[in-house]
Amino acid sequence: MTRTALPTSLDTYEVWFVTGSQSLYGEETLRQVAEQAQGVASGLSELPVRVVFKPVLIEADGIRRLALDANSRDDVIGVIAWMHTFSPAKMWIGGLDALRKPLLHLHTQANVELPWADIDFDFMNLNQAAHGDREFGYIQTRLGVARKTVVGHVSNPVVRQQIEDWQRAAAGWAAARSLKLARFGDNMRYVAVTEGDKTEAELRFGVQVNTWGVNELAEAVDAVASADVDVLVDEYLEQYDVVPELLPGGDRHESLRDGAAIELGLRSFLEEGGFGAFTTSFEDLGALKQLPGLGVQRLMAEGYGFGAEGDWKTAILVRVANVMGAGLPGGASLMEDYTYDLVAGDEKILGAHMLEVSPSLTSAKPRLEIHPLGIGGKDDPVRLVFTADPGPAVVVAMSDMRDRFRLVANVVDNVEAPDLPNLPVGRAVWKPQPDFATSAACWLAAGAAHHTVMTTAVGIEVFRDFAEIAGTELLVIDDDTTARGFQRELRWNQAYYRLAQGL
Repeated sequence: MTRTALPTSLDTYEVWFVTGSQSLYGEETLRQVAEQAQGVASGLSELPVRVVFKPVLIEADGIRRLALDANSRDDVIGVIAWMHTFSPAKMWIGGLDALRKPLLHLHTQANVELPWADIDFDFMNLNQAAHGDREFGYIQTRLGVARKTVVGHVSNPVVRQQIEDWQRAAAGWAAARSLKLARFGDNMRYVAVTEGDKTEAELRFGVQVNTWGVNELAEAVDAVASADVDVLVDEYLEQYDVVPELLPGGDRHESLRDGAAIELGLRSFLEEGGFGAFTTSFEDLGALKQLPGLGVQRLMAEGYGFGAEGDWKTAILVRVANVMGAGLPGGASLMEDYTYDLVAGDEKILGAHMLEVSPSLTSAKPRLEIHPLGIGGKDDPVRLVFTADPGPAVVVAMSDMRDRFRLVANVVDNVEAPDLPNLPVGRAVWKPQPDFATSAACWLAAGAAHHTVMTTAVGIEVFRDFAEIAGTELLVIDDDTTARGFQRELRWNQAYYRLAQGL
């Protein structure tokens, strides 16, 4: 049995570091500019995405050609720009207009402290970022260039963290731009929020969303070799706490083998088609023996995107969040607000789904169990049972608002869950910020979906950067949110995004 890993690591990506100056200063000053700029770029060497220093830019054609070169490279996910000296901004018009990669404007300088007693006009001539970057900021704003601006010296951990957040968002954007998503069947009948404009999604995010008949998946499952099932079952026995009835010789062991065959068939279908995300629906299972549960959970933990009931928008978010969180503790998963604990002052949300919650949300050893589902009309499905680790998390939903896609994010805190002996699914229990009532009221006012991605790996700033890069509306519910202020933001956004689209 061979297995091809889905690319989720950030190791294959790079970000270009470009420095602006001009020929007016002469060769000696430009040599110093290059040396000091390399030093600044080296200060970012510990970031998760490799920072590649590029030669100092001093004229318009070179700037434009660098932008075109960056555009042509799939492994280049963004550009960091710094104006070490004064770089007349009209030189940047063609390049900024051509650039199609995410841009970060680093407003920094080579030195942390000023050598007050030694400052002369040679020093001032060399260290001009204070007004060189203001010139650059003007032309970016004049051209309407979307970018992130980070201010401070690269030795500052806060500065490096802001750049890392942007790198992760840029990686998520790159993953979305190349994402192919397979829908097995359609979305759940009569459901509104899982609908959406797939053509617009490809235009805005670059995601190809298409549908395959579920029996094509069933054929891939039927083609799985028994020996491969044996190998995968052994893997289950090693990694999970398997209930006795599913063990070899147990009364339900054949159901575990069916679940393994579904995982292997699903994996082979995704690998052969180059898909990084997928959806299923309990209303359209064709010849499958059980609703895919265990295999879906494991594929999400490996980096695949997934949406239940045909929810391709959430599948996109799960894939993007998995890429953005690559290499960090925690994970990303489909999630659904299911029910509430409404004890006054201690309100909590119990989140779960029928089967499909990723075990990447827990550091504990999941339990592999089998239980009736009650819907779908198929055999009892196998699934991993666990509770998400306590700690900070973010839940994010995507909704189609007719004229745009809207992201809504709530910062939450996962908490220790009470004992749930009769709820055999992956689940999480959380307290939403700023409080339950405000969170729920704002979520409903925004028309946010009931399916979300929960990520315990990256925070809200990464999603802010992603939304800025994607040119997509993002509404955040956090400790600073008030219901009245949120309602105002909704009205402002309604006007802004319609005006921003023009005629």
